[in-house]
Amino acid sequence: MIAVGCDHGGYDLKQIIVSHLKEKGILVKDVGCMDKKSCDYPIYGRAVAKAVISGECEKGIVVCTTGIGISIAANKVKGIRAALCSDCYSAELTRLHNNANVLALGSYVVGQGLALKIVDTFLNTEFSGEDRHLRRIEGIIED
Repeated sequence: MIAVGCDHGGYDLKQIIVSHLKEKGILVKDVGCMDKKSCDYPIYGRAVAKAVISGECEKGIVVCTTGIGISIAANKVKGIRAALCSDCYSAELTRLHNNANVLALGSYVVGQGLALKIVDTFLNTEFSGEDRHLRRIEGIIED
């Protein structure tokens, strides 16, 4: 299951992503927001992150206007490695090298078509598991 969340600026793109995932037979936990009324992105970034960390969801996707604020909010949850991606190459390498567990997108930065390709790349790329990448991830999560 994939957790998906957004603020009002990411609402339209989130809806498109949710439909895309469901069409592919992927289970989705939509944590909100549920309309375009102004709201606070930390609520939804945190909700996605907690769904991932709890094990309820395998990965997460967060969307706001730029992707910056909501990725910062998600990254505040211990164990989350949220990566803001605006291209497929970054989405691929953040999975291969960083084992990122949350994808962040900026709805005003990437168009719908590119966003869906980034989502597919992120979800379909496995972590390489190479020692050098494991060591670097350990360096990220050390207290």
